[in-house]
Amino acid sequence: MTNAFELHPGYVKPFEEVLADVRAGEVVGRDNVRIAYEVVGDKGPVIALANGLGGRLYAWLPLIESLRDRYRFVTWDYRGLFASESNLTGPAMGIPRHADDLAAVLDAEGIDAAHLCGWSMGVQVSLEFATRFPERVKSLILINGTYGQVFSTAFQPFFQIPVQHTRLHSLVELAVKFPFVVQGVMRTSLLTVEALFHLSRRLGQESHPLVALGLRQYLSDILNTRVENYLKLFQELDAHSVYHLLPLVTHRTLIVSGSLDFLTPDYQSKQMARRIPGAYHLRIPLGTHFVLLERPSVVLPAVRKHLNKVDRPRTGEGKSKAKRTTGSRKSTSRRDSPKARAR
Repeated sequence: MTNAFELHPGYVKPFEEVLADVRAGEVVGRDNVRIAYEVVGDKGPVIALANGLGGRLYAWLPLIESLRDRYRFVTWDYRGLFASESNLTGPAMGIPRHADDLAAVLDAEGIDAAHLCGWSMGVQVSLEFATRFPERVKSLILINGTYGQVFSTAFQPFFQIPVQHTRLHSLVELAVKFPFVVQGVMRTSLLTVEALFHLSRRLGQESHPLVALGLRQYLSDILNTRVENYLKLFQELDAHSVYHLLPLVTHRTLIVSGSLDFLTPDYQSKQMARRIPGAYHLRIPLGTHFVLLERPSVVLPAVRKHLNKVDRPRTGEGKSKAKRTTGSRKSTSRRDSPKARAR
């Protein structure tokens, strides 16, 4: 990965062939901000991967490995983080700007339209892009995310509890003033993750090694980027919302959530599925904010099935396209249950 921070060896070994196919690029966004991006593959329909806040290409490797024989992948570092330009202030990091950056990356690669696959923050970026550039979207895959206003629901997995946004914003602003404290907390967290990783390996109980590796990689990356920008992006995520525009999203949409997701609670995915015409909601019991790494055996077949319905339509399916956008894909029947869909 020539355009990324150093990747943990545990990630490199199982994905050496994929990583060898990564090509780095750079483009100047519409407001003259430099954006770094990466491309995997050179043929087939395109899937644009919108990262979670602080995430990079490594978080998508199971998905890329599963689909690389048929698809080309594009992802980018959000402005303010990692290899993209980081000397930014205020509105320059708003969610609409990230959607503009994706448009600039697609333009640079000569891509007219792509499937959008977003995780966490990437769900908001994907929805913003889909409402502003609908003609450039083939379909949506929304994993562990929400439509916006994250401070109103974070750490509330089962039902919404009223909170004062001002207090949370004040807490973030205080942390921005003392980044060394945040770095200290993160370094302590990294040591804790390291200890748990080695303990689980010794006990032979590491059922999902990519989860532990992913957390280690995530914390290490954040320690080496602009921590203040990372924190400010939380405020931008809370300031953003496309809830009122969800009924206008007519693209085929797969929504994946975990019942134990404390950051973007499962009930928000239900709300999105109700408001996006014909959206299908796959709920993973006991899944957390990292369902792609925790349960690839369930998530990946659902993604493949979703993509097949767009890129390989069955005979006569094109004639019924209008019907599909009026709720025919709601997960209300046994035939369309998560278990049946995963098969």
